[in-house]
Amino acid sequence: MTSSSPHRPLIAIITAIRSSLPFLFLSLLLIYLIYSSQLLINPPHTKISCQDYSNLNTNTNTTTTTTNNTNPQITGYNTELKHIAFCIAASSKLWDSRKEYIKLWWRPGETRGAVWLDNKVKIKKNESQSLPNIHISQPTSRFPYTNRQGHRSAIRISRIVSEALRLGLEDVRWFVMGDDDTVFVVENVVRVLNKYNHNQFYYIGSSSESHFQNIFFSYSMAYGGGGFAISYPLVKELAKMQDRCIKRYPGLYGSDDRMQACMSELNVPLTKEPGFHQNDVYGNLLGLLSGHQVTPLVSLHHFDVIDPIFPGMERVESLKHLLESTKYDSASLIQQSICYDTKREWSILVSWGFAIQITRGILSPRELETPSRTFVNWYKVLDFTAYAFNTRPVTHHPCQTPFVFYINSTRYDESRRQIIGIYSVHRQRQPKCRWKMASPEKIHTVVVLKHEDPDRWLRAPRKDCCRVLPSRKEGVMYLWVGHCGENEVIEV
Repeated sequence: MTSSSPHRPLIAIITAIRSSLPFLFLSLLLIYLIYSSQLLINPPHTKISCQDYSNLNTNTNTTTTTTNNTNPQITGYNTELKHIAFCIAASSKLWDSRKEYIKLWWRPGETRGAVWLDNKVKIKKNESQSLPNIHISQPTSRFPYTNRQGHRSAIRISRIVSEALRLGLEDVRWFVMGDDDTVFVVENVVRVLNKYNHNQFYYIGSSSESHFQNIFFSYSMAYGGGGFAISYPLVKELAKMQDRCIKRYPGLYGSDDRMQACMSELNVPLTKEPGFHQNDVYGNLLGLLSGHQVTPLVSLHHFDVIDPIFPGMERVESLKHLLESTKYDSASLIQQSICYDTKREWSILVSWGFAIQITRGILSPRELETPSRTFVNWYKVLDFTAYAFNTRPVTHHPCQTPFVFYINSTRYDESRRQIIGIYSVHRQRQPKCRWKMASPEKIHTVVVLKHEDPDRWLRAPRKDCCRVLPSRKEGVMYLWVGHCGENEVIEV
């Protein structure tokens, strides 16, 4: 016993340590969990301070208030007009009339690309500088074509993009296809394509306005009349296999569906941009353009079958008049704004740079923003289910037939740093109305004030707000359109 007594304190210490190990382990585990949770909440490389929030607010304010820049802000993938090659499909039989549409948007020295014809045409000396270079398409007799309703020129047109690639144009990122009666808003073509990585495979365009056309062809097909864009690397892949692909589809109708068939074989879907317009309608485009989606207007088409955009003008003249407003704010062309004259109980629909409609009574924004059926569908049938979008009647009551004011002129006021648009009434017979309320017939001019907004598509899509301004001139209404203020809502 005596020999073991010196070891008892040591045994007691070991026993005490063993009994405290669970508590020590739990303590360390608790400390580790607390430390880990702190890392999750506040990572060591992220320091948040009030100064960061103030900087964020400052940048946001700068974005929303600086709208008078003359040049669009370069963001996205820095795509510019010089990076785009336009490929225009044309017919020698229609060249004399269709070339006038090309002159409207083609910019010598700025735009790049060419026109592809089936046969040679005569070019006047004074026209050579205002039109793209002309090429004759390669023969296509070796390709079978069996569609009895179509024309084999579709094969020629479908190969234009591949032939354009073989021209060897330098520094091209995008090939944009269009017809000889397609009119592009080139600034908005750049804005749309700048959103996409040109080094990836992209096939960008839009469907038809006709539901029946989309069923017959495809909702997944870009319509060539409205125009579509293909990225450079995708065109390179397409050119390698397109001739083999075309031979597999002799029964297809046009060039558009042949292109889409080859895109399907390349596993590339259509990226939809609704600003490309096929315009598969007849009649008056007032309702279609005034109800334009919140997206840049990229192109228009089919001018030989629709009414002139502005009454009393020839088709080419009316398009030239519409494009005048792009000199001041191309990003905002035909963009929609809605407001109300609460004193006179009028509903006001603004399509900037195009038209204004004033209607008696209060119509909801939900109704006003929907395109009114001033047009008929591609099959000339009065059937509202034939469209690929929602529509509404022009009016539910004779007293609510809109008074239409078309753009007369646009200018920039240096002193006010504002764009001033003058809209003049379109005189037409109005139905008799017995409503005891003020009539818009006394208004002959609407003046719209706004700031240039080249960066509007860098923000989340939103319509501009509209406000009725006081006026001392009889028969003249003043409106302001622009960014919506904080908590600004369209309500009466």
